[in-house]
Amino acid sequence: MSSLVPTEPGARFNIPRATYRLQFNHQFTFNDASQIVPYLARLGISHVYASPILKARPGSMHGYDVVDHSQLNPELGTREDFDRLVQKLHEHGLGLIVDIVPNHLGVMGNDNVWWLDVLENGPAARYAYHFDIDWRPNRSSMRDRILVPILGDAYGMVLERGELQIEFDAAAGSFSVRYYDHRLPIDPREYPRVFSQPIPEELLPPDDAHRADFESLLNSFSNLPPRDDTSADAVAVRHRDKEAHKRRLARLIERGPEVLRHINESVTRINGTPGQTESFDALDALLEAQAYRLSYWRVAVDEINYRRFFDVNDLAALRMNERSVFDATHHLIFDLIDAGSIDGLRIDHSDGLYDPEEYFLRLQERFGGGPERRPLYVVTEKILAAHERLPESWRVHGTTGYDYAALQTTWLVCGDEETRMTRRYRTFTENEASFEAIAYESKRLVMRSSLAAEVEVLATQLDRIAHLNRHTSDFTRAALREAIREVIACFPVYRTYISARGLGEEDQRIIHWATGLARRRSAGAEVSVFDFLRDVLLGTAADLRLSSHSQAMLEFAMKFQQVTAPVTAKGVEDTAFYRFNRLICLNEVGGDPSRFGVSSTALHQANLERARLWPHSMLATSTHDTKRSEDVRARIAVLSELPDLWKQHLSRWSQLNRNKRRQVDDAPAPDREDEYLLYQTLAGLWSPELPTEQLIERLQAYMTKAGREAKRSTSWINPNADYEAAVNDFIAQLLSNPERNAFLRDFTSFVGTIAFFGRINSLVTTVLKITSPGVPDFYQGTELPAFTLVDPDNRAPVDFEAASARLDSLASVSEVHALFEESHGAQAKLYVTAKLLQFRAADAALFALGSYQPLQVEGEKKDHVFAFARAHEGRTCVVIVPRWSARLMAGEMRLPIGEIWADTRVLLGNADAGELHDVLTSQPARATAEDGSLRLADVLSALPLAVLKAS
Repeated sequence: MSSLVPTEPGARFNIPRATYRLQFNHQFTFNDASQIVPYLARLGISHVYASPILKARPGSMHGYDVVDHSQLNPELGTREDFDRLVQKLHEHGLGLIVDIVPNHLGVMGNDNVWWLDVLENGPAARYAYHFDIDWRPNRSSMRDRILVPILGDAYGMVLERGELQIEFDAAAGSFSVRYYDHRLPIDPREYPRVFSQPIPEELLPPDDAHRADFESLLNSFSNLPPRDDTSADAVAVRHRDKEAHKRRLARLIERGPEVLRHINESVTRINGTPGQTESFDALDALLEAQAYRLSYWRVAVDEINYRRFFDVNDLAALRMNERSVFDATHHLIFDLIDAGSIDGLRIDHSDGLYDPEEYFLRLQERFGGGPERRPLYVVTEKILAAHERLPESWRVHGTTGYDYAALQTTWLVCGDEETRMTRRYRTFTENEASFEAIAYESKRLVMRSSLAAEVEVLATQLDRIAHLNRHTSDFTRAALREAIREVIACFPVYRTYISARGLGEEDQRIIHWATGLARRRSAGAEVSVFDFLRDVLLGTAADLRLSSHSQAMLEFAMKFQQVTAPVTAKGVEDTAFYRFNRLICLNEVGGDPSRFGVSSTALHQANLERARLWPHSMLATSTHDTKRSEDVRARIAVLSELPDLWKQHLSRWSQLNRNKRRQVDDAPAPDREDEYLLYQTLAGLWSPELPTEQLIERLQAYMTKAGREAKRSTSWINPNADYEAAVNDFIAQLLSNPERNAFLRDFTSFVGTIAFFGRINSLVTTVLKITSPGVPDFYQGTELPAFTLVDPDNRAPVDFEAASARLDSLASVSEVHALFEESHGAQAKLYVTAKLLQFRAADAALFALGSYQPLQVEGEKKDHVFAFARAHEGRTCVVIVPRWSARLMAGEMRLPIGEIWADTRVLLGNADAGELHDVLTSQPARATAEDGSLRLADVLSALPLAVLKAS
């Protein structure tokens, strides 16, 4: 890794040149990754970028459901396997960046020690305050208890069917309730409840020592400190004594098998008999005495009292602001960094953290950093709105690249055709709503459904604050709850970053904007409640004489921030993005579907700003979270350049397929919105090499997921089997019997044009990602064309053996132009990727530290060219790519090369470095003596893009 640039002078950590994301799971292990290291090195990658590697839920395909931060995931391999991977990486000059998950832990099941401790001991658990649990919810019966929404039916039904069973672990001396794969410990203080009858004398006589020991043990269990005594001494005594009592019980039953027989008989009795309702009374009473309340999973919508990752019940949020939690969750990762095994971190879902800035500072302080230093390479998964900027006070090196992916795709879209594309969409779907309106309603929807409990927690906090002041005590809980919903629905970003350090100007602006808009939307209501909520968030509603009042408001504001982010994610990304389908390449994580194209000036400005503020931020184009891969988006963007062609074929398809639709609930299935989505998706995914059955299965799975996310005709909570079956049948009929299928004949004639220019878009995207300011990131397999949809479609295994063979074959290529003429484009994309990554490896400083200079373009086709230069210490690189090639070529499937560029030229200005050579073709290029410009008809005579370096 000697060709790398350090994160700061004298630091032992380096800036990656290029990262390669690998998705680890039981099907792709540390040993599997070791096998592909030589290929990645030849490709030009500097760092493997690993999905989470800590112990996750068994069978996890993604690793984000970590259950133990102190262990590597055994399904990925042993510590020795991991060490061999690191050694192999180092032998080939590569490093390792690891994705970590500080926001939450996988819970339920039977494999999270911290969670099991909380279930057993409630607020008196040693780990009770590791999790973000509201131990004082509004419902009095839930005080000091936690809701566990794991049941598949109503509690009473599940209980009386005998699905909840008490089990005794003789080796551990402990009792638990078992529900399928879930184990929930019984509070040891409540063990005596299991025994409704004493030991029969015929089993053990009254004077038997084992009988006396057992009865003494039950008494000891019942005298443990209660769960509501959370003093440090009581918690310590409870933990010490309960474990000692369990060990005594385990030893007792080894000596006295009659005791075990009595326990087993008591367990059988308390477990009840289906059909005999009263036989479950004792078990019901025992469960009611626990620190948890078992419930139907749907109850979580309204009453869950622990913060989750979004609305996922088995991912419980951690209180990462507590130092003890931070230390416990990062111990192994820090040890691996200290050992030189890990070289950087990707932080998942930082917007879920109580105080992200403090968290990042702690990370850097561990490795010698501080307020002005950031030695460890760290990037954060942060979704930025188009108008939003990453806080400069964060001790990170940038984002994971969603902002870049969204911007790059939006730039591909032809904004000149927005009116016509919008008209076609509205005519077909009869959807007149703006994206902003759909996003607003979608956020309101998720706050009434899957995230209603989170809003309720906030309403409880705000109600308590309101009652601290006689001027606000008349606000009803309902009014406060509605104000919270309305303001969150109007929030223009994922969250603010209010903290004990104060309130920034941008956060103030956001709060004023959201509360002001909510106020205007609520004409006729009591609008002063919005002023109160605004003042609480700003911290100006406090009676300054009461520090407790100010603290309550700060705590509310910081909790409020942790709710706006999941509401936006679930409401916008996972709902509105599936309800507004004007041009679906824009419906991407970090994107804004209402932003139909951006100018080249805007892209230059973003690159300049990144070069100045975040020169080492990741540049992603596909990730494990993207709705569509970069190649699918590159194709769909072409539709915006050819609106007449799109309109012509769309009208024809609608007629050809009208008899394939069914009526479900007096409405067509698929509905017009889903049909419009389907045609775009098919255009993005289509490949003549893809077997028909596989294409049908993938589209059916995708459209089922898309329909449920949209929550119109079906949903995850209430699946509409008839509607989903009708859509699946529609897809099957669309694609079956190709020899007699009029739709397929018309579609394939259309998609050939879209695919051709989509390949050019994809190559442009690759060139810009590798040469723009930032660190280019490649999601596994995307160095080749990858036509995938949202997970799990994008998690399919990659054929690395075939990719390696392709890369080897490119070493002997003499006719580069021929690669760009291939119909599938695989060789061209891999060639461009490898050539440019190797160029970047040869001069890491040019790209890590080099300046960025937009280059002026003049001539007839200037709107179709994007050009810039990178320069560092006298070394220069000039990048020239085409834009809107389909429009430029009027839909004719020819590469935009040679005289098509007419008089168009790029002015080099200060970037004129004499004779240049194209990295891709090795051909020379020299600026004209008159004005120092490059004539594109010459520079782009063989290929439609160029990356020129000084000789």
